[in-house]
Amino acid sequence: MQPKKKPFTNQNLKFLPLLSGLLLVLTLTLSACSTQINLDGPNSAPNLPANSPPANNPNPAPSGHTKAGPANLYPDPNLTPGDVFPGVTAKEVCVSGYTKTVRDVSTAEKQEVLNRYHLAYEAGKYEVDHFIPLELGGSNDLKNLWPEPYSPLPGARQKDKVENALHQAVCDGKMSLPQAQQIIRQDWYAYYLQHESSANS
Repeated sequence: MQPKKKPFTNQNLKFLPLLSGLLLVLTLTLSACSTQINLDGPNSAPNLPANSPPANNPNPAPSGHTKAGPANLYPDPNLTPGDVFPGVTAKEVCVSGYTKTVRDVSTAEKQEVLNRYHLAYEAGKYEVDHFIPLELGGSNDLKNLWPEPYSPLPGARQKDKVENALHQAVCDGKMSLPQAQQIIRQDWYAYYLQHESSANS
């Protein structure tokens, strides 16, 4: 004999809002879990420390700042930190013909510079030059000589423009000789960019 079914009454309806609320909470929980899994999945970005250095930082300088140009524009600071004649003054370097009286780099010394940089001589590719130029008081010491490339541009010719501009500024009294020397040591190409930008504006 079948048990007699109880009629569906209004008393049963009072549980419907509770069941609907439980279903809504369950749905939201499952959705949140799914979102968390996607964030932590294989396609998510790695968490990097806030002070992580940028990738492929171009040519960091020994002091930590970044130079304006690529590495080939500057000598190896360990081999060619730059050197000046002791006691040289702006008055001396501003005398016409000064560089001819102090230039003294032999062929053997030029070859030594190439050897220090592990380079073979190639005509028209490099110029064994003074990092701090003679016209700004630079010396002929090996610490001030480097194989400066002509290309790719910018190269040796562009650095010559900077040297001439700085020499003129020193002789016009617009900057001191040590300031001009420091510009070369720190980043001659940054000055070149600023100077060219001003000239074209």
